[in-house]
Amino acid sequence: MKNRIALKLLMYFAASLLLMTLVSGTLFQALFTNHTMQTKKEEMLRQAQTLAESLSSVMGDMKMGGQGAGYGALVRAMALIEPNVWILDEQLNFLAAGHMSATMLQYADLPEDADTLVQAVFAGRTPFSEGFSDLLGLPTLTVGVPIWQGSVVAGALLLHDGVAGIQEASAQGVRLMALSGLAALLVATLLATALSNRFAKPLNRMQQTAQRLTEGDYQAVTGIRQNDEIGKLATAMDQLSQRLFDAKTEADQQEQLRRDFLANVSHELRTPVTVLRGSLEALCDGVAQPGPQTAAYHSQMLRETIALQRLVNDLLDLSRLQNPAFPIENTTVNLQDALTDVLYSAGQLARPRGIRIERHIPAEPVFLQGDYGRLRQMFMIVLDNAVKFSPMDGEITVMLTSRSVSIADQGPGISPEDLPHIFDRFYKLNNEANRQGSGLGLAIAREIANRHGMHVEVDSEPGQGATFHFIWAAAV
Repeated sequence: MKNRIALKLLMYFAASLLLMTLVSGTLFQALFTNHTMQTKKEEMLRQAQTLAESLSSVMGDMKMGGQGAGYGALVRAMALIEPNVWILDEQLNFLAAGHMSATMLQYADLPEDADTLVQAVFAGRTPFSEGFSDLLGLPTLTVGVPIWQGSVVAGALLLHDGVAGIQEASAQGVRLMALSGLAALLVATLLATALSNRFAKPLNRMQQTAQRLTEGDYQAVTGIRQNDEIGKLATAMDQLSQRLFDAKTEADQQEQLRRDFLANVSHELRTPVTVLRGSLEALCDGVAQPGPQTAAYHSQMLRETIALQRLVNDLLDLSRLQNPAFPIENTTVNLQDALTDVLYSAGQLARPRGIRIERHIPAEPVFLQGDYGRLRQMFMIVLDNAVKFSPMDGEITVMLTSRSVSIADQGPGISPEDLPHIFDRFYKLNNEANRQGSGLGLAIAREIANRHGMHVEVDSEPGQGATFHFIWAAAV
């Protein structure tokens, strides 16, 4: 049998049934035989005692000396009526015998325990024996009872009866039990096959699913729905499969982000490095003559170096903020002070372009637990973008409430396609105003917001400007 579970179930059922049949048969044979033999002994004892009492009542009316003729005639008559009865004296002489006359049996013909049996009878007991079976030619049970003459035992009455029927009935019962065991074994085979299919099929499916999981197929599921232990195991395996699939998907996304990050960093570094190399080669080769041309090369190299420094600093800030182990200060920050500080710096950027900054800051202080410098950096990133994208003589609105800070501009807005990606690293809107940025500002701002338990929302439509909302649970 290919299915090992089916084979095991069949073996368990068969072994259990065979053991049960063997034990039951043995107990049945022992109990049945003992009960039947006990019933037989009680019946034979009553019958023998009735015969002995009849002889004893007759002997009470006659004298035993020399064995009177009337007593002998009665004994012989009783032996004829009960052919299985022997009557012996204490010396094992036959007074009468139903199966054979006294002249045909001699002392030497009697079994070995005949003397013991007769002596026990003359001692007043009623013993049983199976030792006469060979003499009588069939399995026989013999009971001996005393024949009383007053208070003296005058003779031993032996009653024989065959017990072959009892043994045959016991053997027939054992055979019936054996046949029943075989029938039960056949039924057990069918049940074992049915049960093994019920257990083996889902287990095989789980084994196949586990094999697919080990091969990297994390979409493999068992599809088993059973309200039992096997069903619970299958459900747990399906949940494991789903978690592995989610983990693999997340790992793939992280790997893609890593690759994109490296590609973006390489792209951002390529231009300034190329410009610096070209400028240095021109200076080293003497292509640039001393004077204004050399100064132009120096100015260009300084600008590219500043851009590289800004990019490196932004990368360091982003990396630190994304690391949960990187500590930030946790003090009580007055947001009015932080925004006032930021708005002063932003005003310096907005003034040359005629951009106005409207402030809506309540008189009551609003406090927040966090890092003053990082919060200032976050608001400054958004205000710098607002100034950069606002038109000449435009307006920027900054509003503070007990649970939020909003910064709105009147710029070109953000398209629905770009809106989900504005917080991605190195993501830039494709316009003239955004060419000089590193693409890391909003990513840094979102990480700062996350570290302070803030949620960032952006409302924008093309041509309608953009509004950034920084929302937190509650003010301190």
